[in-house]
Amino acid sequence: MAKFKLDETDHKILGMLIDNTRTPFTDIAKKLLISAGTVHVRVKKMEEAGIITGSSLSLDYQKLGYSFIAYVGIFLEKTSQTQFVLNRINEIPYVTVAHITTGKFNLFCKVRARNTEHAKQVIFKIDDIDGVYRTETMISMEESLNDKTRLMRSIFDEMMK
Repeated sequence: MAKFKLDETDHKILGMLIDNTRTPFTDIAKKLLISAGTVHVRVKKMEEAGIITGSSLSLDYQKLGYSFIAYVGIFLEKTSQTQFVLNRINEIPYVTVAHITTGKFNLFCKVRARNTEHAKQVIFKIDDIDGVYRTETMISMEESLNDKTRLMRSIFDEMMK
């Protein structure tokens, strides 16, 4: 596929969506002095080109009762079991992130839970997966930074240079 070339209007649309993915196309259109249809068509083209791959929703996990975060390093019996273990981890909804890693662990996961007891239950489910040799858990004292928009803004700013 040919590389999609963004023009200034595309950049402005993306910038507004980075700031707030829920900005109505009509609001974007008013600010950019173009039609809402134009915004819709341009966003659709960026989606088809794979530049925009959906939108996201931010939740306040503390208000929902899920403020406990643990990071679980997973040691596998054999690296050939990686995909099988990942498939089983995917069945545990409280594991929100999973990475295949180099170094000490084969896999590294982020777990969201209600409290330590709930986290323990989730970690025991991970431990019980066939192929998991053992786990090592770190408890997050505080999630001090979780801001994907800063990275998106930085990448976007580099593109505009």
